[in-house]
Amino acid sequence: MSDVHVRTTDREDAVTAEVLASFDATPDPRLRTVMHSLVRHLHAFAREIRLTESEWETAIEFLTRAGHITDSKRQEFILLSDVLGLSMLTVAINEAAAPGATESTVFGPFFVDDAPEIPLGGDIARGASGMPCHVSGQVRSVTGEPIAGARIEVWEADEDGFYDVQYPDGRSAGRGWLSSGIDGEYRFWSVLPAPYPIPHDGPVGDLLTATARGPMRPAHLHFMVTAPNFRPLITHIFLADDPYLDCDAVFGVKDSLVVEVTHHTDTPAPEGSGPHEGWAEITFDLVLAPSDDR
Repeated sequence: MSDVHVRTTDREDAVTAEVLASFDATPDPRLRTVMHSLVRHLHAFAREIRLTESEWETAIEFLTRAGHITDSKRQEFILLSDVLGLSMLTVAINEAAAPGATESTVFGPFFVDDAPEIPLGGDIARGASGMPCHVSGQVRSVTGEPIAGARIEVWEADEDGFYDVQYPDGRSAGRGWLSSGIDGEYRFWSVLPAPYPIPHDGPVGDLLTATARGPMRPAHLHFMVTAPNFRPLITHIFLADDPYLDCDAVFGVKDSLVVEVTHHTDTPAPEGSGPHEGWAEITFDLVLAPSDDR
């Protein structure tokens, strides 16, 4: 090994050691652990690829653009986490170890806190375009007991692949929340989900283009379910036979979350609550894991 290489390696090691030492006095032990690990891995990454100054500048510009395009209706950093698989890795790390519980998947960037409440059997579509779709099932525990009063947040894109936060008029559609009934039952109307591209007109889209990756997500419906004494569940259901199940841009598909759709042409809708022709039906149970505090 040449003297120049030794001197270069020593200089690089000295930088890393100095930065690590700067975090030694961090009062919060978890934050200290996180920062030490982050520095070690980030510096190792730079060494491994021999990061150039121009590449570093490009990365800073990329992150700056992601910050500038992010607002209350678009979270570019979540998209970046999603397409790098970090979101799904975090889900996997934190998944409840409860056999039989519904599997979790990515949260996504389109949830909002102020969705309207709907009654059992109500309509979350509220003007979103698409084929009417009746969704129903039961919220229950892993041991089979029904969970009454669970809060079920639901949101989805319309048949053109747009969420309401992407509408220019600011209206709310394709989202809502309801409570499960006394036997854990839930049911609502929506529109049949359709595949769509994640927003790809910003830096994350440029990254996908540069790496010859596509932006498409398979058709899905989002759920977030919460109930006392149970772990919150964040998941999707995906439609069987969707062409993008094997190439989801955010790696969110799990086999247990893929559902069959029943199409009706002249069958009356459940309880007379919807159309008599041209509607779809999905059934899916939401199974919650017990909380760690129980």
